[in-house]
Amino acid sequence: MLASGMAKSPRMLIPAPPTYPAMPPALRLRTLPEGPADAGFAAGAALASLHAMAIDEHPIGSLWRDRLALTSAAALMGFLGRTEDEAALRDAVKLTRPGDDPGPGGKVLIGWRRLVERRTLLADDRWLTASAVLQLPIDDRLHDVYAVAERLAKGEGNPVAAAAEIVAVTMKFRPDAELLALWLADAIVASRLKWLRPVPLLAAEIKRKDLRSAPDHLNGDGRWPITCAAAYARAAARASDLHADLCRKAARLLEVAPKLRNKHADTVLLVLLMEDAQTARSATDAISERSARRLFERLETLGAVRELTGRSTFRLYGL
Repeated sequence: MLASGMAKSPRMLIPAPPTYPAMPPALRLRTLPEGPADAGFAAGAALASLHAMAIDEHPIGSLWRDRLALTSAAALMGFLGRTEDEAALRDAVKLTRPGDDPGPGGKVLIGWRRLVERRTLLADDRWLTASAVLQLPIDDRLHDVYAVAERLAKGEGNPVAAAAEIVAVTMKFRPDAELLALWLADAIVASRLKWLRPVPLLAAEIKRKDLRSAPDHLNGDGRWPITCAAAYARAAARASDLHADLCRKAARLLEVAPKLRNKHADTVLLVLLMEDAQTARSATDAISERSARRLFERLETLGAVRELTGRSTFRLYGL
């Protein structure tokens, strides 16, 4: 029984995760469309199907973008001649102390997470941040690329056509900036569609040889607009499936919440709903590392979180 004058702290109210219809099979491209009109229609319809998820403000949206950023970064390792997978990139960022170098792969992941962390798409420092994180020297040609990006981001009309154009322009003026080209494409799509934050899409679905041929589009040649549109259609379908999966897992996490007795449990649950992975130390300052570890183990036993590494030490937990 509580002592006189004391009241039990109320539980934090975390809203149930949203649910959306699955992306129709007709929008899941199995082959590359023959013409730009068909590819553009498929991409536009797939992005329209993704729109409700992209503008929703439930905390799960942050985790969704975080996981897509991780997938994008892993896909780009081949561009750098590296072999890190998602688990290695997660370790590089999550287990590196503040101020330490996370390595080339970790920096790419940080760059893609910077893409999605702020609402403002057009602030000058956003472009400069991308240059710094992706370690690109800034010259007049890069300033020209950013000027085109500003124009396209503020424009109206077909977002995928704008994304294809910024990739082609970037690769023409700065062929060393392959990663930036893909980064800018997703930023411009989000700006055109009035999304709250960008959604990492294109990098995981594009091949390097296609990226290198993108400048041909500026001369009216090549199939880059078709390739880019088809990649966005595939990426949107994959992102839709991931969102549905994470919402199912979030529902399970909230289902077990009443069984938790730790007074900071709801704060930890909210962090798990918003970020890819947590250590017992990083979960929240409100709880000790030992208590967080017990809480994570309890959630794992209840089937509400996963241990993501398979290790006995330096463990990471997430949905």
